[in-house]
Amino acid sequence: MLNLILFHRLLIATAIVFCATFAAWEFGAYTRAGGMSKLIIAIVFAILAVLLSWYLKRLARVLNLPGNRKGRA
Repeated sequence: MLNLILFHRLLIATAIVFCATFAAWEFGAYTRAGGMSKLIIAIVFAILAVLLSWYLKRLARVLNLPGNRKGRA
C-alpha cells in the first residue's frame, strides 16, 4: 500500500510541476503575442497547480492514513 501512496504522491508532484510550467509558458506567450485565450489558459493552469499542491499537502488526511493530524486544517 505504501508504494501505491508514494507513486500517487510522485504523480501529483509531477502534475504540479507540469501545471506550473505550462502556466508560465502560456503567460510568456501572452506577454509576447497577446491573446486572451493564452491568459485564460495560464490562469487556469496556475489555479490547478495551487489546488494540486493543496491536495498533496493534505493527502494523508484525504486517504485517512494512520498517524495524520486531523485537528489541523
